[in-house]
Amino acid sequence: MKRSSGTRLRGALATAVVAAAIAVSIVPAASAAAATTEHDWFVSPDGTTDYAQSAAAAYEFLDDRVDEYCSADGMCLPRSYQGGFFSTPTWEFTSSFLYDDALTVMAYAARGLPDDIRRARSIGDAMLFVQANDPDYTDGRTRASYQPGSLREGAVEIGSPASFTGNQAWVGMALARLFDITGEQKYLDGAVRLGEWIETNTADTVRAPFGYTGGQDAEGTSFTFKATEHNIDVTAFFTQLATLTGDTVWADRAAIAEGFIAAMQAEDGHLWTGTNPDGVTTNYYPTPEDPQAWSYLATLDDRYSSSLTWTVANLHAVDGPYEGPSFSSADVSKVWFEGSGQLALALRTRGGEGDTAYVQRILSSVELAQRQAVNGDGRGIVASSSDGLDTGFGDLYYASLHTGATSWYLLALTGDNPFRLPVDAEPPTTPGTGTPITEPVVAEGAGEALAESGSATPVGLIAGAAALTAVSAVLLPRRRRARG
Repeated sequence: MKRSSGTRLRGALATAVVAAAIAVSIVPAASAAAATTEHDWFVSPDGTTDYAQSAAAAYEFLDDRVDEYCSADGMCLPRSYQGGFFSTPTWEFTSSFLYDDALTVMAYAARGLPDDIRRARSIGDAMLFVQANDPDYTDGRTRASYQPGSLREGAVEIGSPASFTGNQAWVGMALARLFDITGEQKYLDGAVRLGEWIETNTADTVRAPFGYTGGQDAEGTSFTFKATEHNIDVTAFFTQLATLTGDTVWADRAAIAEGFIAAMQAEDGHLWTGTNPDGVTTNYYPTPEDPQAWSYLATLDDRYSSSLTWTVANLHAVDGPYEGPSFSSADVSKVWFEGSGQLALALRTRGGEGDTAYVQRILSSVELAQRQAVNGDGRGIVASSSDGLDTGFGDLYYASLHTGATSWYLLALTGDNPFRLPVDAEPPTTPGTGTPITEPVVAEGAGEALAESGSATPVGLIAGAAALTAVSAVLLPRRRRARG
């Protein structure tokens, strides 16, 4: 499809800002004042892959997905999958999975341009809306997926009605990150409601190993199994809540979930799936990739370094020109590109011998798929290297464009860990008072200046634009730490 000159300009500008960030190994200047840590953009060790251009194109894909179904008041939920299996002449699958949406928020927060934060907030506001307007419950839960077009009518139309524990934690982490960036209390309030729902409905300190069960099904019946993946999510989410609220009860709860993760580690270092429905006996098959990478990312504990080594040795798949981890031990015939981003980020974080070379191999494979995969568009990342990747849990992945896979790829390129909040930084204060600034303050005329340049423009890279860089610092205030 031919793109307009405005779209091409936006792509060129986005490429420029990412390229500049990679060249000097810092975050884009438009968000530098807002960031509390420098992002470690991935650079091809052998110089064969242009990750700056690739990242810019991937962000452009997310932009289009987010903007597709926005309501009049700016709430947006992007559909998760597009093309291939999910598109026919008479049917289009448009469901928006909140797990994917949470990842999109994280990917936008990682780059941090003004338009990135605007879009991240539009997703966060939609999350709060569906949380507050559930047609059946008022207990703070969210569902697995929604129909994004319903937001235009001010309605909540549920796609997949289950309330999985891990999904609640991911939505909570997205809201926590938005609070971390904007200081807006509504995001932290929504996150705390999700945390309380998890604690009230899934905590199990009766059946050892203690931890958190899987959530509830469409009818509100509680799952009785405990998943390693879910407990990793809860560990990270509750740790973030402890940091942001100052309430140590969240740290105590996180320790319970983390104890379950440790109980699921096998003698060879990898992590089992979790328990069977009895909540006690171990579920040994299949062994998925995500708990292996996530355990290390969420805890940064060296005991889980062995799970990464195990994944490289046991879940590596080769499918034509593509290589990388598969979803689980049930089917290692195809590459799961979401897992490629996860594993690449975990290995980058570990930085062990041989990790850089393997990261280069699997990220260059994702970039190749971005350019030439069946059903691709040259920007987004497809979920699987071929149709029919069997998860071993009753689901299949397809070679269709996926916001989740695209977001994990961007997190791997930026080096941004979605399980961890940025390093603490004190908030800006009102001159002469020492009072934290909680609302954006825009210099006179700054709004017009940004409007004329276009909010997607990397204003921090405009020569001599010190004033505009200062404006972006107020538009994207540094994190405001919640006081107990």
